[in-house]
Parts: sequence; C-alpha cells; structure tokens
Amino acid sequence: MEKNKVTYESIDNYIAQFPPGVQEILQTVRKVIQESAPDAKEKISYQMPTFELYGNLVHFAAYQNHIGFYPTPSGITAFKEELSPYKGAKGSVQFLLEKPMPYELISRIVKFRVAENIEKAEGKLKKKKQ
Repeated sequence: MEKNKVTYESIDNYIAQFPPGVQEILQTVRKVIQESAPDAKEKISYQMPTFELYGNLVHFAAYQNHIGFYPTPSGITAFKEELSPYKGAKGSVQFLLEKPMPYELISRIVKFRVAENIEKAEGKLKKKKQ
C-alpha cells in the first residue's frame, strides 16, 4: 500500500490542490453539474469529485493537461458524435486545458445521466413491488 497517497475529504479539498486557473475550471464544471443535477449529492469516490443520484452519476478530475470527465459508458455512447473531437475511452473523455471547456455539452451529458439513473431506479422499484 502506498504511504504517500493523498486522500481527499471533500470536493473543495480536492479542487484546492490545483493552480488557480485549473481551480476555476473545476469549480465551473462542478457548478454546471450542480445546475444540471440539482438533487445529486457530492462525494469523493475513486479519489475524484463525484456526483451521485440513485448511484454514481458522473466523476471528474484534473490532470496535468486535461480535465477527465467520467459519465459512464452510456454517457459516452449517447454523445459519441459530439465527443468525437476529444480523446476518450469506454467511459471517459478528456477535455484539454488549453482549449475551451464544452460546458454546455457537459450539462447535456449530466442531464442524460440523471434521466438514465432515475429510469433505472424506477425500474428497480417496480420490480420490488411485483
């Protein structure tokens, strides 16, 4: 086990470790998520800022050259065309720090994930009642 591994207590604690310009971007990403998912709760999961609503909704994190955004594979697939200019993987996308952040796209992805998580939760509730 790593002895020097940093553990974050909150999203504020996480954001505070970065230079001011990156902090500003992270705070804006956070605000966009909060506005797009007002009922979601904040937490740290996988040592990243995370929002949850009936399960994990999205994660985000800062790296040396980009902001990583993790809306699960379904969030990537649903916006595949719009995310095509960005480097990404099955459940993640990288937004370069040197380019404008696509806040409006982030908002739409978060709203998609909210609807998806609510639908899953309602489906589970229906199964329990049967």
